[in-house]
Amino acid sequence: MTRFYIKFKKNPLTTPTDPAEQVKLWMTLLGNVKKDLASGGLTDWGDGVDIKEGYCISELDEEKLHTLMLKYVPFIIFDIKPVLTVDQVMESIQRVVRAQSH
Repeated sequence: MTRFYIKFKKNPLTTPTDPAEQVKLWMTLLGNVKKDLASGGLTDWGDGVDIKEGYCISELDEEKLHTLMLKYVPFIIFDIKPVLTVDQVMESIQRVVRAQSH
């Protein structure tokens, strides 16, 4: 199962200038995050204390993850990377060592 590390940042070009509108937008987006965490679409989520960027983790397949992320566009900008667990990295290293020893 592929795991994705998703770094996100808020798009300043789409952030309302009116404080009340900012709060409304942020609370709507955070409500979506809570739903995605509850449904398992996201398995972890955190916002940086600088309030500019954060991260989340997902184990959805690429198509489902793409669909999930679309609800946050254009307000959030994403950088999404597949990541390996420590066990997967260790297995990968062991495969290389075995291949080199033959």
